[in-house]
Amino acid sequence: MKILAKNGNELLLLAMKDDGTAVAKGDYLLIEDKGGSRSMAVQVYDEEYLSSQALIEDMVREEVVNASSTENLHDPLNIGSLSRLVRDARIFKAKIRAAVTSDGRLTSDVTWLPSRVESKIRRLKMRELDSLLGRTGVYPIPLGRAGDEEFEIFAEDLDGKLTIITGKKESGKSHLSKLLVKTLVQHGAFVVVFDLNNEYAGLRWNKDGTPSQVHDRVMVLEPGKQLRFSLDYCGKAAVSGMLKNALDMPAASLREFFRIWDWLENKRTLGIEAIGNAVNTWNINELVRDALVSRYHSIQSSRLFTDSASDGFRFEDVIENSGSSSSGAAMVINMGESSGVVRRMTVELVLSKIVDLLERKAIPPIFLFAEEAHLYIRETYWEDLITRMRHFGVYTTFVTNQPDAINDGIYRQVDNIFLFNFTNDSDLEKIAKVSLADSDTIRSIVRTLPQRQCLAIGKAVRDLPVVVRVAQAEVLALGETKRFFKKNSG
Repeated sequence: MKILAKNGNELLLLAMKDDGTAVAKGDYLLIEDKGGSRSMAVQVYDEEYLSSQALIEDMVREEVVNASSTENLHDPLNIGSLSRLVRDARIFKAKIRAAVTSDGRLTSDVTWLPSRVESKIRRLKMRELDSLLGRTGVYPIPLGRAGDEEFEIFAEDLDGKLTIITGKKESGKSHLSKLLVKTLVQHGAFVVVFDLNNEYAGLRWNKDGTPSQVHDRVMVLEPGKQLRFSLDYCGKAAVSGMLKNALDMPAASLREFFRIWDWLENKRTLGIEAIGNAVNTWNINELVRDALVSRYHSIQSSRLFTDSASDGFRFEDVIENSGSSSSGAAMVINMGESSGVVRRMTVELVLSKIVDLLERKAIPPIFLFAEEAHLYIRETYWEDLITRMRHFGVYTTFVTNQPDAINDGIYRQVDNIFLFNFTNDSDLEKIAKVSLADSDTIRSIVRTLPQRQCLAIGKAVRDLPVVVRVAQAEVLALGETKRFFKKNSG
């Protein structure tokens, strides 16, 4: 393999078909300059044939001759064989990622060109790349394989970070998300999952039906059943946020609701039934009363609240019952059977209460996994979650097949992206504009990724994109597409 040309931060590498260099899209190559004093790390992002007008004309002439002649042409110099080698020559397009310093570290300062004639090019193993990057950690998360090597990231790379997992339907997004949740819990983290397809309950079981390693640390909560709150526990701020953002309560009605709340709280009779009675008897404008009554019925029908404090859910209890602050737990909020209104109410209450507890240092930081977030919460609230709540200790991972549902303000703050296959041009355009990698790499590699392979970008891979084949799931896979016609196993 030899250097053919350079264009900006891109190198064109010439390779013959049988030169023994097995290179695929996403692989890293090390280019060692003459004498081995300097090296450069590049990543292959595309492959094509060596092509020129003269070569094409030569191929056409040969095909015409072969088609019109039945005789074997005499070729004593074996020119035909050499010609075929040239036609099979390939061009690898590679992006210059970094230079290797004399002390074995990577630097983005690439101000030199390697020799076309005497430089040596070889494939860079992932363990060599990790060594150059100094990529180490205490809490490993085995993702699968990169090339022919095992590949892992570290929980520290998700700690305090914003992460996005995106790709088209059935490309493997939720598979990776479950792997991350399971491993974070094993490392002692506390995770809240907004589960839209009722699939994360499978984390409790292995494929063979036996309890998984996190069986006793995964709690499945359904709004209105296992997930109910007392008004005292939620507090006025969380309930007002729910009324405003999830139920669109007008400001005038909200002020009257606060007066009712304060009155009942002073009497120590705060409860759902007491609020209903007060709304019907309160001396207020009829339009305001109608707004309050309609929201009260929504609250009552959601069954999210209980007047019994002992029956209400408390996040602190889950953490305390886990035995220690380092044993970990996953709280899976099952919203698959909830209406859109109840979903929004649930998310508003959960996020508000978690932030309240974190501000008071009543619980440790929380990892939040949001499946298809755009379906149940408003865009403005997510912006607040990203810009403010991460400082309190809410570290969010979005899982979505609609990259355009997440606005640019969130993308600009993202730390890690796991990109699965996209073939739609508009989706690729959106990702390419806001991604942490260059657009050429995104467009070429992501478009051809097989199922359950992703392009990892960001802090987790030290800003050098890596193609990862995600490992097979050990836990029960729920949430797969249900089919009417099933394949005949016979």
